[in-house]
Amino acid sequence: MSRAADGGFEDPPAEVLAEAAAAFGLLATPARLHIVWALSQGESDVTGLADRVGGTLPSVSQHLTKLKLAGLVRSRREGRRQVYLVDDPDVVTVVRLMVGQLAERAGHAPAQSSRIRGLGA
Repeated sequence: MSRAADGGFEDPPAEVLAEAAAAFGLLATPARLHIVWALSQGESDVTGLADRVGGTLPSVSQHLTKLKLAGLVRSRREGRRQVYLVDDPDVVTVVRLMVGQLAERAGHAPAQSSRIRGLGA
């Protein structure tokens, strides 16, 4: 972001705001946010994610499809399994920061792997 003449930041273009709103919209459901949180700590297949987030396989699969179409997660084939991972390290930073701050305020400390602590904020 560049600075405006008055010392503040210039407003981002409308397209950037629309893209950010769409990304935040995808993360606005607790299930998808939990999936991204889990994937930010390491790769997983649908079964592992469903167990971790407490969702059904079809539901988690649908959430992953939406996150994948938006470019927030990606998958790779590992034998017969599809393994999912976060595709954008900046998303990890934003999710980790927001969830971490809210957990601290509530008196909880979210579990983070050392790999995540090394990313961003």
